[in-house]
Amino acid sequence: MSLVARHLEQAGFPSVVVGSARDIVEQAAVARFVFTDLPLGNPCGPPGDPEAQRLVVDTALNLFESAFLPRTTVQAPVKWPDNDWRASYMAIGSPDGRGGRVRDRESKTGEQRDRLDV
Repeated sequence: MSLVARHLEQAGFPSVVVGSARDIVEQAAVARFVFTDLPLGNPCGPPGDPEAQRLVVDTALNLFESAFLPRTTVQAPVKWPDNDWRASYMAIGSPDGRGGRVRDRESKTGEQRDRLDV
């Protein structure tokens, strides 16, 4: 998305990027960036929370209107309901985070191997 935003800017179309991967987006040198400190895949706020989502969009529109320097970054004032989301991010169901999906994949692989041996 950052590269698309840069391409649009070069063609004369102003843009604002909203995202959660601050280091990546800032490295891409977009003109305007609204950083949301939220889990990846949820840059506009938690699902089912229209107030937080509206706040992110309002922040983006305000940045679009007011940014006068290139590579401007602002942080949206939204928080994930469980403010400690990083502790369990990517956990799948076991203490080491590997749990169910690894077992499911190994089970399916074994079943497929058994069918091939028949």
